[in-house]
Amino acid sequence: MYTPQKFKNKIFYKSKNAQKHIVLPEGEEERIIIAASIFIYNKLGKLTILGDSKTIKKKIKKLNLYWDEKSIKIINPKNSIYLNEFAETLYELRKNKGMKFEEAKFLISDFSYFGTMMVYKGMTDGMVSGAVNTTANTVRPAFQIIKQKIGIKTVSSMFFMLLQNRVIIYSDCAIISTPTSEQLADIAICSAETAKLFGITPKIAMLSYSSGNSGFGKEVEKVREATYIVIKTNPSIIIDGPIQYDAAVDTEICKKKIPNSKLKGKANIFIFPDLNSGNNTYKAVKHETKSISIGPILQGLKKPINDLSRGSTVKDIYNTIIITCIQANKI
Repeated sequence: MYTPQKFKNKIFYKSKNAQKHIVLPEGEEERIIIAASIFIYNKLGKLTILGDSKTIKKKIKKLNLYWDEKSIKIINPKNSIYLNEFAETLYELRKNKGMKFEEAKFLISDFSYFGTMMVYKGMTDGMVSGAVNTTANTVRPAFQIIKQKIGIKTVSSMFFMLLQNRVIIYSDCAIISTPTSEQLADIAICSAETAKLFGITPKIAMLSYSSGNSGFGKEVEKVREATYIVIKTNPSIIIDGPIQYDAAVDTEICKKKIPNSKLKGKANIFIFPDLNSGNNTYKAVKHETKSISIGPILQGLKKPINDLSRGSTVKDIYNTIIITCIQANKI
């Protein structure tokens, strides 16, 4: 079992060894600039931040930040030499969907689109955005340009929750509003793969208001079917569902409610039945327990594009950049 400190140490050194290049589209935001400074000070990789150079440098001076121009490049998409090239590429990617060249040219001047295209072109290895922009603004360009991995039907999100004495995963808390059974199964399988990438042995709880056969209803059956799909396609995964949160994390309660559960009250991945419950739960746990959450980390894309909550702290942003580096090193 990982303690939060061991987990933070592990991802720090994984990022340092990977030495990846990440683009940050919201380069004029102070939290982004501070996180970038810390990342570069620790020599964890390279960064490109998007925005007006004069504005950014003024804030760097005001905040008295460490800065290394060899490791951080500043690009303003509004006057970039790449604008026409990027617009042409976007047009070629989307013309079959009805996009006109003028629309592509307009969109690519948007910092999120520009940053995503940098990842697509291989100029950077991943992108982190969302401290200012909405999830939709970050995710839409990724869906249109980067697209899903082969064989992946569902792009979803997960959060690493660094609790007092252990690290767990919550999915999906940012992308899919009302997932079907098939989508819940995809979310569980992708979350298991993400866990393995970070050295966590997946033990998945498919959450519901009912445990085992204690309750019935449309929502319970959806979770039951999703669990069956995962077991059928990935029989080696430790999973149980439908299961209530208390039974998933407490050995004695698990014995009473589901005596034969493979989880034995020791789940470390929690798949929520809908976005409403997932998003509210991660925020409640984070704020009431003063835990650290890292994410949302997107799963299922060909290259890593990660979203931030608009309430993200500098520490949240810094950790998400590190996670993105590790994902990029695996892809």
